[in-house]
This record gives sequence, structure tokens and C-alpha cells, in this order.
Amino acid sequence: MKRERTPTGRIWRLPLSLLLWGVFSASMFVPAAYAVVRDNHPASQSFFYSGLLGLICVILIGLALGDRTPRYGTLGQLLSLLFAFAILPLFLAIPLQDALQTTSYLNAYFDMVSAITTTGADLFADPGRLTPPLHLWRAQVGWMGGMLMWIAASAILAPLSLGGFEVTTRGEPGRAASGPSMIARADPRKRLIRITAMLAPIYVGLTLTLWVLLLMSGEQSLTALCHAMSVMATSGISPVGGIEGSTSGVAGEALLFLFMFFALSRLTFSSDTTNTAGFRRLETDPEFRIGLLLVFGLPTLLFLRHWIASLEVTEGEDFMLALRAFWGSMFTVISFLTTTGFESADWEEARQWSGLGTPGLILLGLSVIGGGVATTAGGVKLLRVYALYLNGLREMEKLVHPSSVDTVHHADRIQKNGAFIAWVFFMLFAMSLAAISLALAALGVSFEHAIVLSIAALSTTGPLIEFAAETPIKLAELGAVAKGILCAAMVLGRLETLAIIALFTPGMWRNN
Repeated sequence: MKRERTPTGRIWRLPLSLLLWGVFSASMFVPAAYAVVRDNHPASQSFFYSGLLGLICVILIGLALGDRTPRYGTLGQLLSLLFAFAILPLFLAIPLQDALQTTSYLNAYFDMVSAITTTGADLFADPGRLTPPLHLWRAQVGWMGGMLMWIAASAILAPLSLGGFEVTTRGEPGRAASGPSMIARADPRKRLIRITAMLAPIYVGLTLTLWVLLLMSGEQSLTALCHAMSVMATSGISPVGGIEGSTSGVAGEALLFLFMFFALSRLTFSSDTTNTAGFRRLETDPEFRIGLLLVFGLPTLLFLRHWIASLEVTEGEDFMLALRAFWGSMFTVISFLTTTGFESADWEEARQWSGLGTPGLILLGLSVIGGGVATTAGGVKLLRVYALYLNGLREMEKLVHPSSVDTVHHADRIQKNGAFIAWVFFMLFAMSLAAISLALAALGVSFEHAIVLSIAALSTTGPLIEFAAETPIKLAELGAVAKGILCAAMVLGRLETLAIIALFTPGMWRNN
């Protein structure tokens, strides 16, 4: 009890939404200091005063609450996530709009929603329009949004059987599983503190490591930092317009490629959400194995497609060209599978080598599949795809032997009704996609562009908007209503439909 009377104890007693507001407010001093170093005093003032104002508001609200902090358990923390993705960008957009001066507040809000949800939809097509402090701020917000999802996966989504954990646990979506996990459910606040202390240093350490490695490969400091943060958060935000604008070449791409594997499975950096010993080893993890199959299998098929077609006219000097094409395909596949959205500098070569005209369907499909459960990646998630794959094997077996006993091995990580729940989520995803596409089409957006925009928002893969369509889509030309719909879609894609349903179900709150 005495610990709760200390200043630190009082801070942790504040609502999670208020703590998040304070953390993001304090983070504004980083671009403010960087702007001073760059001799950009107007931008420095925008970030400094905005951060100071945010901290003052948080302190005053905290003092007003005192010990009357409402307690809503884990569902209350889930509501705080909704606040972070939908309401907090209203505050984060203030310094961006004030420092830029050449954009509307709605555009600034859209950009901050895109960043904090790790979507990375680029509203500002020309990187030269933004100053270095603004580039740093956009990448930093995306990085902090990725860290928030890393921590929330274990501390909030896992206890509620959401975010992909509904496939692996015995609890119903939105409710904690019964059994030993009920002990951990007793104090959600302490669980959040413990998991934050465990995962935040790993996230920061991996980002710093990648930053240093990119610097060693010849990348510029700001570009290396932004790309490191964007890869760890799978936001795809770049201050130079993507990989083609970097100076590190193939070495830099290889480093980014290696660190993208952290978004294929949570077992690459933590086993805190694994409930069985069978899948504590990375080589036996179904998500990681499916990810490897896609990352290496799809480029191989594209490579063989061209190789067989041009077997009679192949020239020896094309060997290096073929290797560049294969590498470009492999990097781009893992980038969009993890919903990062970086395009390899050799991707254009890969398209010409394989004979692909517009690779939109491939990139859209990879983004819909998404990365691993409890990572920063979006999409349907590999574990749900694996559950549907097991169910498909079983159904084919029943077609051959209708009275057979189930011989398809359901992994210990997949519960009995996991495939059914995964199918429900996939249907909700498809219904959300249809509804958003129809809404955009009703506003005058073409059918192709409406589909691309909807998938980009729901899968949190913003670069799809530039690379998946026949012609790049200019977000700045969309109307205010269309931008509002896309903001809602990005929040929905980040939190997922099941979590939103749980928040608006009264029975969940009564039982929480």
C-alpha cells in the first residue's frame, strides 16, 4: 500500500489513455531538439510548445482525478487503445500542421492516424515538402504506435482472446480464458507494467541495432533512423520516398530484410504469449514456416515463370540480371507480407524479368494475409491462415473418407474451434472491406481505387496506395468525407473488428 503513495505509484494509477497522452507529449521534445540542431526554430517552437501544453493538460487532469480513477479492467485498457488510435492524433496533428503551414488540419490528422496505426499512407507525395524534423516526427509516431501494439498484444489483447489469440486460447473473444490465466487477470495494471518493462527494451534495442547497422552500410543518419523505426513498426514511412532514395544499396536492403522477420512471428523476439511448450521453438512455429514459404516460394515461382518462357533465348550475361530480379522479388514479398510496404530498388527489374505488368493483385494478397499474431504487422495474420489451412485439409479428407476420424494434426497452439473463429474473422474482414469500398465508391472514387484504398487501410499497408493500382492514387485529392472514412478504416484495421465488437457489447463490460 505504501508504494501506491509514492509519486511513481500515483502516476501508474492514472488511466492508460492519460498516460499515453503524456508519453506522446513528452516525445515531442525529441523533434523539437532536432529542429534546434537543424537551425529550424519555427518547427522547434511548434513541437516544444505543443509538448509542453500536452504535459500541462495531463498533469492538471491527473491532479483533478486524484484517487478517483475509474477502473474498468482489461476492457478499459482496450478502450484506451481506441483513444490512442482515433482521438490522440487530434493532438499529435497540432505541431505537424503548425510547423508545415501549407496543409489543412484534416490532412495533418489523417497523416497522424496513418502513422500511429503503422499504416504509413503517404499524404505528402513529395518528400522535399517536409523538413527533416517533420520526417522524424512522422517516423517516430509510427514507431511509438508499433511499440504500443507490441505491448498491448501481451497485456491487453491476449487476456481478452483478441488479436489472433482467439484462435489459440479457450476463452471466448472479448473474455479472458478460464484457468491459471485468471490469476494474471486479477490486476491488469500490474500486468501492463510488467510486460512494458520486459518488451520495451527489446523493441528499443532492436531499433538502435538496425540504425547503427544501416549507418555502417553507408546510409545517412536521418534516413537510417527513420527506416529502422519504420521496419520495426512496419509503418513503411521514409524521408526519401522509399528504398530507391536511400544510399545504402543492396547492403541496406539486406539489413532491412533480416529485421522484417521479426514481424513474421512473435517467437522471433519473445515467448510471453506461448501457452504450450511445443511451439516455443521458432523452427516449429507454423506462422514462421508459412512466412518462409511465401517469402522464398513466391519469388521462385515468379523466377521460374520467366525462366521457362525464355529458355530458348536466355543469354549468359543475364545471370546477374536474374539474381537482381530474384532479390527484388524476395525483398518486396516479405515487405508487403509484413505490411511494411517498402519496395526494393530491384522490384522494377523483377517485374520486367517475370513479365508482370501490374503486380497489384500479388501485393494486395500478401498484405491481406499479413504477418504474425502479436507483432506490429497487420492483415488477417498468418496464424488464422494456418488454422484455415488445417481445416481445409480436414474437409478434403472427409470428402474421401466421410466416416474417418480426424487425422489432421491440430497443433496444440490451435484450439478445437480455432478454424471456425478464424473464418468468422475473415468474413468480418471481407464485410468491412466491402462496406468501405462501397462507401468510397459512393463518393466518386473508382472501383479499382476504392478496393486498393480499403485493403491498404484495413491491412495497415499504406504504400499499397502507390504501388498496387494501375496509376498511383493521390490521397490529397480525396474529399474530406473520404479521408474520414479511411481514418476510421485504419483504426478498424489496427484494432480489428472483433475488438471493436467487444468494446460495444454491454455484456462484456458487466463480466469484465
